[in-house]
Amino acid sequence: MTENLLGDYLRARRGRVSPESAGLPTVGTRRVPGLRREEVATMAGMSVDYYVRLEQGRERNPSAQVLDAITRVLRLDDDARLHLFRVAGLSPRPDRGAAPEHVDAQLLRLMDMWPQNPALVLGRAYDVLAGNQLAYALFNGFRHGPNLLMKVFLDSQARTFYPDWERVAANTVAGFRVLHGAAPHDPRIGEVVETLRAQSPDFATMWERHDARSKRMESKRFHHPDVGELTLRMDAFDVKAAPGQELIVYHAEPGTTSADTLRLLGTLAATRDEARGVPRRPA
Repeated sequence: MTENLLGDYLRARRGRVSPESAGLPTVGTRRVPGLRREEVATMAGMSVDYYVRLEQGRERNPSAQVLDAITRVLRLDDDARLHLFRVAGLSPRPDRGAAPEHVDAQLLRLMDMWPQNPALVLGRAYDVLAGNQLAYALFNGFRHGPNLLMKVFLDSQARTFYPDWERVAANTVAGFRVLHGAAPHDPRIGEVVETLRAQSPDFATMWERHDARSKRMESKRFHHPDVGELTLRMDAFDVKAAPGQELIVYHAEPGTTSADTLRLLGTLAATRDEARGVPRRPA
């Protein structure tokens, strides 16, 4: 007998969704726990016959759109959704209706344990979701919104802050092109692209090149308004607990002028925050 992983999983999951939680009326006696097949099919926008064939293993090539629709009806979380795609033989795309992004509390605490390393968490569209004290101090003069790509192209101080602005901008656009290719219908990614195409001719030109390159370890030069020039190495890590998020960590080579400058920046930031009464992040 052929194993039917997808059908088994669908039956198990729909059996755990109550009609009440799905907003369905509960009239009379129901013979099955959870949702009926026809209820799942109707709410997912597909024919009952097609959904029955999925559960019975007679349809083995559902599209990503079909799986996304079933995900919403069965109220699957990220891990459950990933498993659904895997048993269907597909790699999941980022959720088009993605909820507001949040940074895990343990990751926030971890970043605070690196007082000598600026650390940021970027969301699926390069939104700056969180940073430690030194990261906020490093980007202190960089104020155009919470999005890194918008900061690079729309902030009036960007070309001064990045002495190698052209290279930084091109690399940032190439990294964003990778995100766009992975989730071309993500509303936030689309919003960032359309805003920048309308407001920045430089971005529009670079975007049309279609360069695609993931973030990698590299050096960046900064000109900070408080401490002057420094060169930092950058590492990028995928956040496994939150697909689409990246942890960006900067460091200076030990024994260099940049290392001394980064320490000075950290001291200034700590003194400034203390004077302002800025509370530390709760442990």
